[in-house]
Amino acid sequence: MKLNVGVPNSMKVAALTQPWEGALSGADVGRLMTAADTLGFNKCMLGEHFIIPRDHIALSGDWYFHTVVALGFIGGQTKNLRLSSSVSILPLQNPIVQAKAWSTLDWLTGGRAEALFGVGWLEAEFDMLGVPFAKRGRMADEYVAAIIELWTKENPEFEGEFVSFRDCGFAPKPVQKPGVPIWFGGDAQAVMKRVARFGNGWSPFRTPPEKFPECIDFITSQPEYDGRPLEFFFALEMLNVGAHHEVIGDPRAPGTQDKQKILDQIGWLKDLGITQTIVPLPKGITGEQDWLDRQQWVAEEIMPLV
Repeated sequence: MKLNVGVPNSMKVAALTQPWEGALSGADVGRLMTAADTLGFNKCMLGEHFIIPRDHIALSGDWYFHTVVALGFIGGQTKNLRLSSSVSILPLQNPIVQAKAWSTLDWLTGGRAEALFGVGWLEAEFDMLGVPFAKRGRMADEYVAAIIELWTKENPEFEGEFVSFRDCGFAPKPVQKPGVPIWFGGDAQAVMKRVARFGNGWSPFRTPPEKFPECIDFITSQPEYDGRPLEFFFALEMLNVGAHHEVIGDPRAPGTQDKQKILDQIGWLKDLGITQTIVPLPKGITGEQDWLDRQQWVAEEIMPLV
């Protein structure tokens, strides 16, 4: 099991964020990610929204970084930590621009980028950005195909409903071959089919953990799945988050200081097919030093056993 780490103060979702995070500066965030890198965590992860309607701010917050910009900042201060969105909203940005952003990040960091794409759920955000919400699934399929074309072909060309290009050059290509690993977040069958067709990983959101094995079987049974290795991420913290960021209050979601309980939780997820997770923070974290102490404890007491 690979252990990842969330980026503190990268969002203010009521069901996930702790009060102490708001006092962190950009320099503080950089120091914490440098520490996570030194401690041997697999990758950092942070979410993305561009603009939040006022009636969603109470639960969702309005504090979000642009993922690739933030990951570039973190990548410049780390050496081994992989750099992942969680998620980037695929239909909300032109795919040529997204392909360029991710390939630049991958090239500059020596091949550490991982794109976790979602189709989005907040219709008002799409409206404010002038993107048709009802077409977001079709757009996502086309966008990711276009991105892969740009990353992998010396003479890329694409003709689609939403994006077209030919007679063009695109460089730098990603360091990783054939391209930046692509994950998809979400729970619908369309998402799982997208994983089968294009993906290197799946990050479920509201799927009950007990259903992970049948979902993984569904993905690998699709005719477009070619047998490529797949990874699967789930954090217990997500059990506390509703479909529209409501606070669920699931007792399995909060972090604990009980070493055996953490090991049992990780073992349960592993048995369900999950290959990457985050050890949730316990209540009582009050600042940067508490966070550092917790992650050092996880690195010393949990990481060697999983």
